[in-house]
Amino acid sequence: MANTIHVDVVSAEESIYSGEATFVVLPGEAGELGIYPRHTPLITRIKPGSVRVEKPDGGEELIFVAGGILEVQPTRVTVLSDTAIRGKDLDEKKVNEAKRAAEEALKHAKGQIDMARATSELAVLAAQITALRKYRQKR
Repeated sequence: MANTIHVDVVSAEESIYSGEATFVVLPGEAGELGIYPRHTPLITRIKPGSVRVEKPDGGEELIFVAGGILEVQPTRVTVLSDTAIRGKDLDEKKVNEAKRAAEEALKHAKGQIDMARATSELAVLAAQITALRKYRQKR
């Protein structure tokens, strides 16, 4: 039996990561999910946050996802997210500017829909900032 599991992280635009892993950690709706090879099949939603892929060579890939769907099969993990960004590609300045704009939008929200949209945007940006900090700590 193999000691690795194949991982695909796909955004609406492109394949972000495809490769083998010894362990994967994802932001599940009820908390962090840890996936090892030969995991029980599972389909669930994931929250905005970091997907951490531990590679067989001991390296690690950190990918920010803005929520999405996780499918686990015994030999394969697939993460589908509208937005997925490699940790090394996260831009702190852009993220902080977007966060300030979302906070401003929340202040001036005129109704429930505007407020919900701004709150959701802030949650995604906060998760991006957390992912960026985790990525920087690894460097």
